Amino acid sequence: MVARVFRELIGQDEVVAILERAVAAASNSEEDSDTQGAMTHAWLFTGPPGSGRSNAAIAFAAALICPENGCGECNSCRTSLRGSHPDVELIRTEGLSIKVDEIRELIVRSAWAPSSGRHRVVVIEDADRLTETAANALLRGIEEPGSYTVWLLCAPSLGDLLPTIRSRCRHLQLRTPPTSALTRMLVEIDGIDEVMANHAAKASQGHVGRARRIATDEQARRFRHQVLQLPLRLTDVGGCMAAAAELIAASQQESAREIAPKDEAELVALQDAWGAGATGRGLASGASKAIKELEKDQKSRATALNRAFLDRSLLDLASFYRDVLLLQSGATVPLVNDDMEDEVLQLAERTTAEATIGRLDAIMAARRALNFNVAPLLALESMMLSIRVG
Repeated sequence: MVARVFRELIGQDEVVAILERAVAAASNSEEDSDTQGAMTHAWLFTGPPGSGRSNAAIAFAAALICPENGCGECNSCRTSLRGSHPDVELIRTEGLSIKVDEIRELIVRSAWAPSSGRHRVVVIEDADRLTETAANALLRGIEEPGSYTVWLLCAPSLGDLLPTIRSRCRHLQLRTPPTSALTRMLVEIDGIDEVMANHAAKASQGHVGRARRIATDEQARRFRHQVLQLPLRLTDVGGCMAAAAELIAASQQESAREIAPKDEAELVALQDAWGAGATGRGLASGASKAIKELEKDQKSRATALNRAFLDRSLLDLASFYRDVLLLQSGATVPLVNDDMEDEVLQLAERTTAEATIGRLDAIMAARRALNFNVAPLLALESMMLSIRVG
């Protein structure tokens, strides 16, 4: 029977089996021939966006901390999954990079003895965002781990980390969960209507977090529909330029909707910590510098989130042209965007399969350009001009 903490790892049966075996090995006080070699001090979880690599790492951390090997119900499990257990260090990077100072401080804390359990577990959700100096510092920490320390790193692919770090970690590759499994999760765990769950599962293209967002957030569904309306509008240069600007503005609005409440709460908490609202002189000396640092971090986080929304939008566009190509080639594979079958058919009849492949290439090129920090407006204008129907 699968431990409860692993139940939301959809379509990852092989990975779950390996993790449960490792947890069993870690919990044995004496060597067991059945589990010998199953546990190690450093793990690397890779997989496409939405595959659940971070969820897998956090669930593994909870199972290692739990006295019952991942019951999912005890205080150790609940606090580990929330990232508030004292023996679980959860590094969630919302900015563009992880700096060396943060890693050095983390290494010092990772060597502390656990407060209540058998292990001290460090989860780095975005290890691909380590700067070069931070990665080298982390390497030294992994090479000389504390007696109780377990490192869990997450990244999209093996190539996103230094070869020297990869070689010291046990690698687990997660896959994109199938639509049927994702639909079942939304229905059984989240209580979503089956029709909506199926739509969200297909629209998300296997991204668990995005599927939940589409299924539960009407504005997110409207934003996605707005993106999918673009292809038929791209008929002249002016329309392409306007569409690029509109997509950037819409992505900024979506990211602001998600991040604004958190930004405001952080600012209020920081001001309170420095004496806002107290009688007397008000904010203590040094508050201004602390607020500026917070604003800098929030700006970096907003930039990263804006790019994430743009990338999701480009993937939605790619799914539209994928559907177009399916109709043009006569394939019988189900459409991702079956709710827009008329629009897909219209574009399929107006263009050729070769042109559609070129448009998909242009979208992927725009994604790469954004990853290399090309100005978003320039990257999208170039893409829109390349995919226009004229």
